[in-house]
Amino acid sequence: MSVREFLIAFLLLETLLIGVFVVLDFLLFYIAFESVLIPIFLIIGLWGSRERKIYAAYYFFLFTLLGSLFMLLAVLVLYFSVGSTDYLVLSTADLTNTRQIILWIGLFLSFAVKFPMVPFHIWLPYAHTEAPVGGSVLLAGILLKLAGYGIMRYSIGILPVASEYFTPLVFALCVISIIYSSFATLRQTDLKAIIAYSSIGHMNVANLGIFSNTIQGIEGALVLIIAHGIVSPALFICVAVLYDRYHTRILKYYRGLNINMPVFSLFFFVFILANIATPLSVNFIGEFLTFTGAFQQNPVFTFIGASGIVLSASYSIWLFNRIIFGSISPFLGFLEDMNRREFMLLLPFLVLTLVFGIFPNLLLEPIHLAVSTLLTA
Repeated sequence: MSVREFLIAFLLLETLLIGVFVVLDFLLFYIAFESVLIPIFLIIGLWGSRERKIYAAYYFFLFTLLGSLFMLLAVLVLYFSVGSTDYLVLSTADLTNTRQIILWIGLFLSFAVKFPMVPFHIWLPYAHTEAPVGGSVLLAGILLKLAGYGIMRYSIGILPVASEYFTPLVFALCVISIIYSSFATLRQTDLKAIIAYSSIGHMNVANLGIFSNTIQGIEGALVLIIAHGIVSPALFICVAVLYDRYHTRILKYYRGLNINMPVFSLFFFVFILANIATPLSVNFIGEFLTFTGAFQQNPVFTFIGASGIVLSASYSIWLFNRIIFGSISPFLGFLEDMNRREFMLLLPFLVLTLVFGIFPNLLLEPIHLAVSTLLTA
């Protein structure tokens, strides 16, 4: 397939993503939310990097399509109950508690697949490992965030009683997802699979903040979502830099990169530190506020979920140490450092990670009014 078709698929995907965030009608949101499946399915299936790309594309498509059916049923029930799918009308509609609970379950099953949350996460490692680098960047940077937006806009905005009712269940699933994904990351050998599984843990930390029903938690979740949308794509690009040179993503073939690739090692070091959520990174601000808000809602689950901080540091430091230090692997041969194109591609991610980490008010001030309105509505 030519570059032209590849760019057309990306432009179509970006158009649908913009539609998800700007529409104020639930039916139009559903259409845009699910139409995103089509271009990303084509991107994975046609331009994937390995022989299992067709399998991964169908896995992704069928999993997310199955979840979308429950959202469609919820949209129909809302329309026949209220007579409209406009968000402003739905947010003021008088729905019974029982109906809110039923509708919330339908929306949650759809959003849990996209988030992703255990046990609905199985499609993500396949999609990430088989997608081209551009597809992985969009999956990690934007697509995984759509469910968080949908939960805040519709699950909490329209169904507040049901959201509060199911908060303990969500907290329990988030904690399970964080611990499971962290241990699963420790046993991966594919570089993209390691980053994909780490994304599951970080997105479920954000979900803890969303359901904390506190200003700190929700603002922290939004900051963490933005932070993950910066750091995770940067790590996928780092993996692509290595794959372009040596055509393998198997971890055991890499070691000693700091000797001949110092610039790459420095970039990779900063992004690994951000992935751990060390201070001065935007991830630290997001996780600190998220756990602060979640602790006010449920201290026990928050304490258990915070163990993900230690586990995240474990697999991140292990990955960095395994790739960067040691003697040069004989498999690699001559190691060529990053070229100017790759340097300029990663530089904006580095700048944003540090700037938002040092000056978090650049993110917190614009979202404060919206979060306060969500909680008082």
